[in-house]
Amino acid sequence: MTLEEKIGQMTNITIGMVATEVGDSLVIDKDKLRNVMLSHKVGSFQNVIGHAYSLQNWHNMLDEIQAINMKESRLKIPLLYAIDAVHGADYTLGSTIFPHNLGLAATRNTYLAKLGAQITAKEVRASGIRYNFSPVLDAGRQPLWPRLAETFGEDINLVKKMGVAEIEGYEGNDLKSIDHVAACMKHFIGYSLPTSGKDRSSALIPDVTLREFFLPSFAAAVKAGTHTVMVNSAEVNGIPVHANKYLLTNVLRGELGFKGVVISDWEDVKKLAERHRVASSYKEAVYQSVDAGIDLCIVPSDLDFSKYLIELVREKRIPIARINESVRRVLQLKYDLGLFDNPYVEKEAAKNFGRPEYQNVALDAARESITLLKNDKNVLPLAKDKKIFITGPGAKSLSTLNGAWTYSWQGTNAQFFSKNQLTITQAIQQKAKNTSYALGTNFKGGDEEIALAVEAAKDADEIVVCLGEDAYAETPGNIEDLDLPDNQLKLVTELSKLNKPIIAVFTEGRPRIIRKIEPLLSGIILAYWPGEQGANAIADVLFGDYNPSGKLPITYPKYPNSLVTYDHKYLDEVFESASPQIYSEEFHPQFSFGFGLSYTTFKYSPITFSADKLTSKGSIEVKVTVTNTGKMAGKEAVEMYSSDLIASITPSVRRLRDFTKIYLASGESKEVTFKLSAKDLAFIGKDLKWRTEPGDFDITIGNQKKRLVYVAQ
Repeated sequence: MTLEEKIGQMTNITIGMVATEVGDSLVIDKDKLRNVMLSHKVGSFQNVIGHAYSLQNWHNMLDEIQAINMKESRLKIPLLYAIDAVHGADYTLGSTIFPHNLGLAATRNTYLAKLGAQITAKEVRASGIRYNFSPVLDAGRQPLWPRLAETFGEDINLVKKMGVAEIEGYEGNDLKSIDHVAACMKHFIGYSLPTSGKDRSSALIPDVTLREFFLPSFAAAVKAGTHTVMVNSAEVNGIPVHANKYLLTNVLRGELGFKGVVISDWEDVKKLAERHRVASSYKEAVYQSVDAGIDLCIVPSDLDFSKYLIELVREKRIPIARINESVRRVLQLKYDLGLFDNPYVEKEAAKNFGRPEYQNVALDAARESITLLKNDKNVLPLAKDKKIFITGPGAKSLSTLNGAWTYSWQGTNAQFFSKNQLTITQAIQQKAKNTSYALGTNFKGGDEEIALAVEAAKDADEIVVCLGEDAYAETPGNIEDLDLPDNQLKLVTELSKLNKPIIAVFTEGRPRIIRKIEPLLSGIILAYWPGEQGANAIADVLFGDYNPSGKLPITYPKYPNSLVTYDHKYLDEVFESASPQIYSEEFHPQFSFGFGLSYTTFKYSPITFSADKLTSKGSIEVKVTVTNTGKMAGKEAVEMYSSDLIASITPSVRRLRDFTKIYLASGESKEVTFKLSAKDLAFIGKDLKWRTEPGDFDITIGNQKKRLVYVAQ
């Protein structure tokens, strides 16, 4: 390969450089395509221009691109196409749209996460695309962050287990199969804890915290064989990650043993000069990023990356051996995906697209994600013969159900949504005979219709008010205030004066603060961004046709300046209030991590251990029996937490160590067994290495607690 051909394989551009949208379709400009692909040797493309395309449009476009490449290029190396299919094949019209990851994490069901990823992989591959920029493995520990919905929540063990399940669903055991696509673990590393809460902004994360609360999900994904990783767009501790050789080479490749492709995020190499200001020029930014460990650069809209990298090699600033490393990785990925066997759209894969049974999985995922947060006097489930008044900005909105990355980047272009998708109002009306509706207010902040809604609600028996956030993605989702907008608070306040039961349904990508109205609500349902079956799932829960089982994957804050995760330190909840002898304990979120109600009740037996002590050479079984003591069948997420009582690095108050999901009929009991070893109780020590220290641990499952002694041998 020539130098130009090699560096072309390291270059990824947006399809907008070689195509235009005509109506709902994409049309290739062959002259531009030849310039990019044949003259500049570009080896991969990605994304869409503005919105999703039909299956046939994807096929036509991808075959056209590949045909010109395979017929006219010198080496005939197949093109690689990539897409952001983050909760379904969301850039192909008619695909299956699942809940976002935050909702999936609430299910505590790794099987559902894997199954949804399998379906997404099939529909992405059926579209002719073999590389998916998913899943997000950042731990969502900053509730302001506008990408929180794309995470699996704040706990790293939850992120690790759910994330690996998705990766297994995407990649399977054979990337050449028409059932699978290459996954991309992102965004390495520390992207999700920006100090300001804004997207693509700086983070200050001590090495101990980075390694204990962010690195394990990526380590697990590497071990699972994930083929690619995308880099954090922002910076950690003053060093942009795209220029951080320590993280990208020493840690990712050296410590974790990653052998796949490291890809930049959108235009982030250039931003080393333009935004981070650690490089004096774009050329210097190219040097820093490639030297740090970038293999494939999302340009995405210019070809100067290639020009500057060629110059840097010829100037001997970048060794040709470094280029060869990256090119081998990119070519290996293409080989693994079967592109050298058949670079064209695999027509037989189309049978995997849009199958009716996929909708059942989307419904199951949405149902299991829904988290019942309040149910005063058992106001839920609602009776189908009562007069129900429906209002609020989410009541007739489809975009608030689907959220970001749904047929367009921001997810707000409803004209492309499925014609079969129901709003919350429509789903309720299918179950209840006597309903009425008024807007009340909207997501844009108007309150002029609140009085009309209050008037319309006077004859109702119960009020369902649909609140939360409209869809947004990335930087456009930045906010200054985590409080639920004033107009929505006002709607609830005014409705409460009618002295009728009010049930709030929240569809949102992050926990908007509701402290001022929570006492006015009889019932609270959190549905996250539940996808195209979200309205059906919400209605099923409202009327008791499905028993909710979701558990919070985040700590739901009560105050905007008290954003503390569940696994905080003991010192975070003890405050000196007077003289040195007087302290107060303070950790009172609106709802705790792991909280979630059911329409039935579950009883936990005392915990038993298979041995009196845990040693460094073995493991013990931790057992508990769970009984459904209510009248309704239901699922229960059984979670095991540990509390390290004394450690050389201040321990967290508690840590989630394992979880499983069980189904129990009324009156049924099941024994649940967890295996616990020393490494499950480990933490990052002063030497930045994992360690488990001898001593006492409290093990908690449900409302049961038992002391465990660990002895090093």
